[in-house]
Amino acid sequence: MSTATRSTDPTPAHEHLDPIARSGAHDGPALTTALRAHLDGPFGSVRDRCRALDPATFGPPSSPLPTDEHRARVTAQLAALARESYAASGFPEHQGGTARYGEAVAAFEMLGHTDLSLFVKAGVQWGLFGGAVSLLGTSRHDHLLPRIASGELQGCFAMTETGHGSDVQSLLTTATFDPSTDEIVVHSPEPAARKDYIGNAARDGRLAAVFAQLVVDGESRGVHCVLVPIRHDDGTPSEGVTIEDCGPKLGLGGVDNGRLTFDHVRVPSTNLLGRYGDIRDDGTYSSPIDNPGRRFFTMLGTLVRGRISVAGGAGAAARSALAITTTYAGSRRQFAAPGTGVETTVLDYRTYQRRLLPRIATAYALQLAQHELVTAMDDVLAGRATSEQDQRKLETRAAGIKVLTTRHATDTIQECRELCGGAGYLWVNRLAALKADTDIFTTFEGDNTVLLQLVAKSLLAEYQSTFGDLDTAGIVRFGARLVGGTVIERSSARGIIQRLVDAAPGREEDVVFGIRGTQLRLLREREQHLVEGLARRLRRATAPGADAFAVFNATQDHLVDTAMAHVERVVAETFAASVESCTDDEARTVLARVCDLYVLSTIERHKAWYLEHDRLSPARAKALTALVNEVCAELRAHAQTLVDAFGIPAGLLTTEMSGTA
Repeated sequence: MSTATRSTDPTPAHEHLDPIARSGAHDGPALTTALRAHLDGPFGSVRDRCRALDPATFGPPSSPLPTDEHRARVTAQLAALARESYAASGFPEHQGGTARYGEAVAAFEMLGHTDLSLFVKAGVQWGLFGGAVSLLGTSRHDHLLPRIASGELQGCFAMTETGHGSDVQSLLTTATFDPSTDEIVVHSPEPAARKDYIGNAARDGRLAAVFAQLVVDGESRGVHCVLVPIRHDDGTPSEGVTIEDCGPKLGLGGVDNGRLTFDHVRVPSTNLLGRYGDIRDDGTYSSPIDNPGRRFFTMLGTLVRGRISVAGGAGAAARSALAITTTYAGSRRQFAAPGTGVETTVLDYRTYQRRLLPRIATAYALQLAQHELVTAMDDVLAGRATSEQDQRKLETRAAGIKVLTTRHATDTIQECRELCGGAGYLWVNRLAALKADTDIFTTFEGDNTVLLQLVAKSLLAEYQSTFGDLDTAGIVRFGARLVGGTVIERSSARGIIQRLVDAAPGREEDVVFGIRGTQLRLLREREQHLVEGLARRLRRATAPGADAFAVFNATQDHLVDTAMAHVERVVAETFAASVESCTDDEARTVLARVCDLYVLSTIERHKAWYLEHDRLSPARAKALTALVNEVCAELRAHAQTLVDAFGIPAGLLTTEMSGTA
């Protein structure tokens, strides 16, 4: 564990920062194009194809619509989208797809700039329902995928129950094999077993991927997935299936969320999606994975694409809000400076810059982190990364990025709404719908707090096998190995980051916030300290007579803080490595300053921790705040260029505030 890096020198240490022009007067199309190309990453071509989609067809409604009308509109949009090539990209070639998984997720992310009801509807159809059939099914289900990709067969993903959300292993719905008829009987044994909040269930879904406790020969085999028809061709419910409408929601009015209850519904045993657990012809159960727990987590792990897609859509929605607000702030004037007679543009006020610009920097950081995540997912799904460790790393990173991005979207859209005053409250300016539609993102596809616990447990996984054998020194050594081993997995990026950190001043020297290595070292030190402390606290669970659950429960706040520190550090290092790889000199200079703002504002947000743990002196903490102010002032001139580089089609940013509504 590193010692404190402390200084009493109050002089702002920013002389090592790369300078950028103090004025954005020279910003032009070339800089915007270069920044956009860097932000688009490896998926620029598919993003450009999505940008060419007709905003009138796929954009959000210009005013709130009645529920039935909005649902019908989104269903028509989905049918139009199905005529494009994006859905097929997400399925393997032997299932009628093109196996371009990264492109499919990138295209899906772009829907986050359209009506978010379409984003969710498409995610349910192709990501969740289609993904379950593709990734959990066997060759006997392959014939369904072309119909799913085309939208001919609409379905839903029936996992969550009224009584069980995050605790999927404890679902109450049963799927009992009847050998006398070679059928599976799907049943909801009590009201808490009702499938709840199921997208596509209330109106359009015909087939449901139902997660239930599989019972074979009287023995429970854990949660598996079974395809259950829920509607006839005329739209009436199938025998034994009760369908209810969830009714009006806070947002996403175009998504037909419903509730499903099953009363001894019989389906052929071949409807079991049996890749990880199947029923043989002789009526016995078989699985390639003997351990039930490992089998369960492997099944759920294959569905990680949905969590990654939610993060992408949340990031897109936040970028839409930032683009709308920045454009507004660049023209809105209020209050004149004394003696000038000219009202000041609101973006020139320091408080406005402070509230807006760090969020733009965060949007950049998260989009670049999303590229790393999607590329890793593509490697796993395409079979280039095949180890169980590759899958676990992907799941952990997906959970962490989903948490950070959805929380960023919720907080940023709220801040943008406030920054636009009363205008931000009007539907015509898009922020109201963005705010309502993204609110659920923090809890669906995994509740954020639960996901952070998953991240923290993953960080401790290596330690758990030798938990009781480590003394305090061993825990410290473990923490050092952990932090060093969880730097960005790609070797080139790891080398870049380590070089930056190694180039920073040693521990005995002053904190120089302008040096990238110092910035990253401060984030590393916080994560390392939290991991070590968490390991020490959890070690008490191994003491004789200890209540392991009570010990774990008492550390949950520590667990969450540790996970967040880890994700923030990974995102910062991803951003730093991305800056180093930028090939356009002007864009790299601006990106470096945006990266400064992201990392410095992250450290500033945890300033109390650094003071409490003697990592910073009060004088240095004040210098940090002064430097964040300085970077905001410099980037103010580039604000419009930074959001233009998001590449959001103008037709999807039409607002009354901009005079284009």
